[in-house]
Amino acid sequence: MKKNWLILSVIFAVMLVLAACNNADKDSAKTDDGNKDKPAQTEDNKVDTNTLSIDVTNEGDAIKGGTLKVGLVTDTPFKGVFSWELYDDAYDSEIMAYATNVLFELDGDFQIKDTGIAKLDVDAANKKAKVTIQGDVKWSDGEALTADDLIYPYEIIGHPDYEGVRYDDDFKNIVGAEEYHDGKAKTISGIKKIDEKSIEITFKKVSPAIYSIGDGLWAYAAPKHQLESIPVKDLISSDAVRKNPVTLGAFKYDKIVNGESVQFVANEYYFKGKPKLDKVVIEVVPSSSIGEAMKTGKYDIATSFPTNQYDGVKDLSNVSLLGRPELAYSYIGFKLGKYDKVKSKNIFDEKSKMNDVNLRQAVGYAMDIESVGEKFYQGLRVRANSLIPPVFASYYDDTLEGYHYDPEKAKELLDKAGYKDKDGDGIREDKNGNKFTIRLAAMSGSDTDEAIVEYYRQNWKDVGLNVELTTGRLIEFNSFYEKVKADDPEIDMFMAAWGTGTNPSPIGLYSEGAEFNYSRVVSADLTKMLEDIDSNKALEDMNSDKPKEEKYRSKAFRTWQEYMSEQATTIPTYFRTEIIPVNKRVKNYNASYENGSIENLHTVELVADKPVK
Repeated sequence: MKKNWLILSVIFAVMLVLAACNNADKDSAKTDDGNKDKPAQTEDNKVDTNTLSIDVTNEGDAIKGGTLKVGLVTDTPFKGVFSWELYDDAYDSEIMAYATNVLFELDGDFQIKDTGIAKLDVDAANKKAKVTIQGDVKWSDGEALTADDLIYPYEIIGHPDYEGVRYDDDFKNIVGAEEYHDGKAKTISGIKKIDEKSIEITFKKVSPAIYSIGDGLWAYAAPKHQLESIPVKDLISSDAVRKNPVTLGAFKYDKIVNGESVQFVANEYYFKGKPKLDKVVIEVVPSSSIGEAMKTGKYDIATSFPTNQYDGVKDLSNVSLLGRPELAYSYIGFKLGKYDKVKSKNIFDEKSKMNDVNLRQAVGYAMDIESVGEKFYQGLRVRANSLIPPVFASYYDDTLEGYHYDPEKAKELLDKAGYKDKDGDGIREDKNGNKFTIRLAAMSGSDTDEAIVEYYRQNWKDVGLNVELTTGRLIEFNSFYEKVKADDPEIDMFMAAWGTGTNPSPIGLYSEGAEFNYSRVVSADLTKMLEDIDSNKALEDMNSDKPKEEKYRSKAFRTWQEYMSEQATTIPTYFRTEIIPVNKRVKNYNASYENGSIENLHTVELVADKPVK
């Protein structure tokens, strides 16, 4: 799988993509009027995440067919780009999960299994991989899935006219990809059709990442028979992407009201058998309304559920609450350069305002992340110490300290860097004695988002930093990421989140060629560390009996995590537990990453005609 963007607050089961996320959960908590310098106080009742179930069975006789009603929790319309190669919105990916074109299924360690639509065979010695369609698989329009459909996504992403975000250093690992992208070749030389059901891909290197759908391997098929007549530059606006996508998933698109709702019907050609449900209807619902909507039985499932509204649903008798650690982390990033679209690479600017490691570290130490996690999220978000979530146990460094709340240390770092209050007004000037203001971009939503951002602004003010909001206010979700992607000069730092996908390799987020490298940091040391993580050496002892801390790739991950923590170009803020409310009429719904909801949507049933109230 691959790098994609705008993280889902709920990564719908095994999402094989990187996604960027909505930064803050939405709810209506307000600051305590008696002490506006503190975050809103709630009962001290941290959630025991170990007690949250991962699935629901809801015993009972299932009705025949029925419609599953899904609330997509967002305060902004979804974009409606229903293509895995082109989308860049987390909400689009949540919708596409019901009709996914994913080829592979993963086990509990996020390694490719031999089940699923396709099978992967890796010849590491010769740097090749074979992808084979298993059985007679059909698209939702009845056309057969062929090897041409396995190749076509690569031709879209690598095409000279492709303007998406997935042509990156990982993709360039495919032999011939760069020549094809530069218009020097008509095909990607490293991708060959073996027969009607299998292809061979040749890579410049093969690493452990390939087994988690990395190294340039793509996880999805694309219906060439539907798309090939459409120029790549026009795909994103085409009906084939916006109105009538052809799919391989359990459900197929039936009616789309752009930005508002999608109705799916059962795909009679689904390779695991026709789903037991007749329909799935997904509707956008504001974050302020979802708690009441679940209570009254308007929806069966809520995706992207606001974590800080847990109290509003925890005692509902008609709802089961599922929970799991997200393949994600929230962070604060610093703008240190620009992305060159022509050269497809990041350009680091040594003269950028935030290019001072002491300044960036001071920003991190000044943030009272611990209090925000406890008071707003009841422990469903906890302070992150690393850019690798703990769910990747083989690579996560639990010894890393990260950035604890330490305002005195922040002040010392600022003094050391030369940011001092020259005029006695409590706000520090820059190193030359000039007025110094940091412009922060953060996403809008509810009063909670505003309260959290204002609390952090007060944290920074307490150590003498004047932080003002880009545009003077919080920014709507889609506009926020457009500004961040475009390196808006009014952004010095930004609060966001990443969905890592199932591949922990950071190359798609932090390499020189990664458009997702929003901080635009580039260095020889960083490049070497990323290469070490996804190297042939890392593959050599992947399956050895060595303790994890002695394995080459684990050590490479640890070195990179330590480096990123020290450089503080991207400071992790929270690790996240996602909550998925499910109405008690739903039967056989599983949210685990292995054998989870994407793989088993066809088995979901309902035990009543209408949601339980």
